[in-house]
Amino acid sequence: MKSACSRVVWTVGLMGVSVVALAGETKPAPPQEPVGFVTGGIIGGFAAGPIGAVIGAGIGTWLGNRVHRAGEAAKAEAQVAALQTDKMQLQTETGALLAQKHDLTETNQALMGRLTDLSRTVDAARSANEAAAQEEAAQVLDGLQGDVLFRTGSAEIAPEMAQGIGVLAEAVAKSPALKVRVDGYADARGTAAANLELSEARANAVRDLFLAAGVSDASLEVNAFGKSRSVADDPDGRALERRVRLTLQAEGASPVARSETNSPADRGGGAGDAGGRSPTGGAQPPAGNE
Repeated sequence: MKSACSRVVWTVGLMGVSVVALAGETKPAPPQEPVGFVTGGIIGGFAAGPIGAVIGAGIGTWLGNRVHRAGEAAKAEAQVAALQTDKMQLQTETGALLAQKHDLTETNQALMGRLTDLSRTVDAARSANEAAAQEEAAQVLDGLQGDVLFRTGSAEIAPEMAQGIGVLAEAVAKSPALKVRVDGYADARGTAAANLELSEARANAVRDLFLAAGVSDASLEVNAFGKSRSVADDPDGRALERRVRLTLQAEGASPVARSETNSPADRGGGAGDAGGRSPTGGAQPPAGNE
């Protein structure tokens, strides 16, 4: 009986010393270690006395630590598995986003291609419409003739006449297929050289108005005839000879018959001899200039 009591006392004492030793550690022990310590110590104490208690407590502590580590490892594996699952989901979502981005890029490229084609179609249609309008304008103006009249000894164009020429020049500028012949004349008075120079100055003055309106120089043909075509012998006839005659002709059209002398129609109104049409509206000769 005393021997059994002695074993219990020694066992409790050694376990107390072990508990004190464990309590001195700064690292917190997992919950499985105290359980293993107590259980191992009790079993060892009853099985082999005080020494067995110490050994059992140590083994129990070690087993408790192993159980704790096994549980932690299981938790870590579960966390790793969860992270792997999250990674796979993230990769799947990333792949889906990349696929959507690729599809969107292809859609945008296709849309840009269609817009480019549409823009080209609109430009082609606009060019075709402009070409058709220019051709129509050229056909309307083809063959048109008219005279610009001047005062005696002058190459100055009257303001109202200059305005009419400007309107005509703008129409010609929009119709590249039109050509303009500009023929300058003078009446019979004065020397041939002076009248030739004067008729050239008159033709150049009209030409300059066409150039200012945007008509190319290649579309203009300028001639000066001086008094070589003069046939008038009265003041009214000579007033009609101080002129610049304009003749419009579309490219590819038959040349328009031009009159280089004053016909009865010239003497009657000074507005040209092409069916009464005049691109500038004609002008009355100034009174008293002979």
